[in-house]
Amino acid sequence: MAFEVIGKLHRIFPIEQKTATFQTREFVLEVASGQYAEYVKFQAVQERCQLLDAFQEGDVVKVSFDLRGREWQGKYFTNLNAWRIEKMDGNAIAAPAAEQQPADPFPDYTAAPPATNTDDLPF
Repeated sequence: MAFEVIGKLHRIFPIEQKTATFQTREFVLEVASGQYAEYVKFQAVQERCQLLDAFQEGDVVKVSFDLRGREWQGKYFTNLNAWRIEKMDGNAIAAPAAEQQPADPFPDYTAAPPATNTDDLPF
């Protein structure tokens, strides 16, 4: 399953050589979420580690990623596995934040009571 998110590159870490044939690189994206920003850590593996070489901290990007999870010795781990990173213009970060705003979980019913069902059906 694939997801996308737009945010500002907050931190880019160096490539880590885990074994002779496996490497990873982590980065943190600052994502607008209501009043406070969220800092979300992603991981790039193998040849995708070099995707981050084209970007600098502070760039606004769109990250395409997959959710990865595994169990090891009774503990569960989740990774956000990035597979595409695209540079966006600086205005792109404000537009998705407005779309991501959830509806008010506690609506104000003091002004008018909620509408009632007036038809004859019992449900």
